[in-house]
Amino acid sequence: MLILLGVLYYMQKKHVSFSKRVFTGLGLGIVFGLVLQYGYGADSEVTSTSTDWFNLVGAGYVTFLKMIVMPLVFISILSAFTRLNMKGNVGKLSVLIIALLVGTTAVAAIVGIATASGFGLEAVQIDQGSAETTRGEQLEGTFTQVKDVTLPQQVLSLLPANPFLDFTGARATSTIAVVIFAAFIGVAYLGVKSKQEEHAETFSKIVDAFYSVIMRVVTLVLRLTPYGILALMTKTVALSDMDAIAKLGKFVAASYVALLIMFGIHLLMLMFAGLSPVTYMKKAFPVLSFAFISRTSAGALPLNIRTQKSMGVPDGIANFAGSFGLSIGQNGCAGIYPAMLAVMIAPTVGVDPLTPSFLLTLVLIVALSSFGVAGVGGGATFAAILVLSAMDLPIALAGLLISVEPLIDMGRTALNVSGAMTTGLLTSKINNQLDTDAYNDSENQVEVSA
Repeated sequence: MLILLGVLYYMQKKHVSFSKRVFTGLGLGIVFGLVLQYGYGADSEVTSTSTDWFNLVGAGYVTFLKMIVMPLVFISILSAFTRLNMKGNVGKLSVLIIALLVGTTAVAAIVGIATASGFGLEAVQIDQGSAETTRGEQLEGTFTQVKDVTLPQQVLSLLPANPFLDFTGARATSTIAVVIFAAFIGVAYLGVKSKQEEHAETFSKIVDAFYSVIMRVVTLVLRLTPYGILALMTKTVALSDMDAIAKLGKFVAASYVALLIMFGIHLLMLMFAGLSPVTYMKKAFPVLSFAFISRTSAGALPLNIRTQKSMGVPDGIANFAGSFGLSIGQNGCAGIYPAMLAVMIAPTVGVDPLTPSFLLTLVLIVALSSFGVAGVGGGATFAAILVLSAMDLPIALAGLLISVEPLIDMGRTALNVSGAMTTGLLTSKINNQLDTDAYNDSENQVEVSA
């Protein structure tokens, strides 16, 4: 691992592009992980101990990314107001962003339903061992904690009752609460600017100074991306349960077919908006590969925002789309996943999942739950719990895929991030704020080596 890290460091010193170093880290991680997997075995002490040490690099990198999420979101949105590049009404932009996120999640639910039906997936096809039973019991226990939370209560949880607490990330909705808090201060700044210009100018200079420092911190952390991806990919491949993947290959394949179809829909949406899908794929590769490997949308946020900006999305819209996308309208976790589970589980209780009334109800519930999930947190698990309970389906059966859950979750996370970036691009395009020259400039990619 030290040798491989040294290779990436040498490439950095030779000013090899960021994307190439990320791709190299990804490839080296896969190869090294396979060497450990087949040389020692996923359950061996050598593999376990080694990957634990590798985790210093992988998990350490993800921790640093999470460290800068709140400061980055807050200062970027606030600077959008002080620099007057937040054209149009903030409320209007927010509504459009949320509508796109939730709308694409409804489409993702339809994709999930069609794929599960096309592959003929049913929960009865999966053997229920001790791990699956234990997972099912855990899900039922979680359900008892959230079943009494109403949608109005979930919406209220988005508001920053104590913004200083939210800066610590203590709540599932802390990121959105920080976004709202920053918007309030931004609106207040505009009011002060019209009456006390001198005070507003002083405040603007302070914000600009903090923005410069925070963005430098972001650059320092993002420099570690190739190293983090190498370590994370190595651990993921080395510890994967290949036997379980082979047994549940049909379910894994169906999940990835659905994820790829939805990703294709993202590309079609961009194409209809007059944006090149090929350009999007080239520029989005670093952040999507990181999201895929790390399985954390929150950790990918700094790279997500930087990537949107390289595509010509204004600071404010990039931050709103990225931040809201962490908890609202996640295409993979809150769209495809619960819809597929519902179709798989319905036959076990004598329900035909292809009846029009069931399908329409499922799509509506998935769309609403993708917004409501923000109030309770927990990503795909909570989305599945909310949808299955609303459809009167047994929640415990959602634990049947636990053995391949990490593998499927990798693709879901990447799709979530793609959905947020697509939303930022479309919102900017609709409001005539997208810098198309920056989007089409192949040289204007995420580059953090300087």
